[in-house]
Amino acid sequence: MPDPNFVILYVKSPTASAAFYADLLGKAPVEASPTFAMFALDGGTMLGLWAAHTVEPAATAAGGAEVAFAVGGIDAVRSMHARWSERGLTIAQSPTGMDFGFTFVALDPDGHRLRVFAPGAA
Repeated sequence: MPDPNFVILYVKSPTASAAFYADLLGKAPVEASPTFAMFALDGGTMLGLWAAHTVEPAATAAGGAEVAFAVGGIDAVRSMHARWSERGLTIAQSPTGMDFGFTFVALDPDGHRLRVFAPGAA
């Protein structure tokens, strides 16, 4: 069985979410329409942003998923937290040590969690 290589987030506005992720990721979407946008991520995974009101079969709601970004250590977590805070992202969890590593959580415009973590670091 192949590994998953496509993540789709249900969003209120693909246009607004595409602008948010373009700024966050430092890259333009490879596809964009009023109801869908898609980013090609460096690791080969695709990130899709689909208008929740057009998903078939119907989606329950926008928001509620988590996208995680593994980084190389506590300093990298702290640095990313500072940059994202300066950009005005809502921070749902300040940098902290947890059983899986050092982490913080920000939110995208639809309330999806953006977790940055250093695996195994505390």
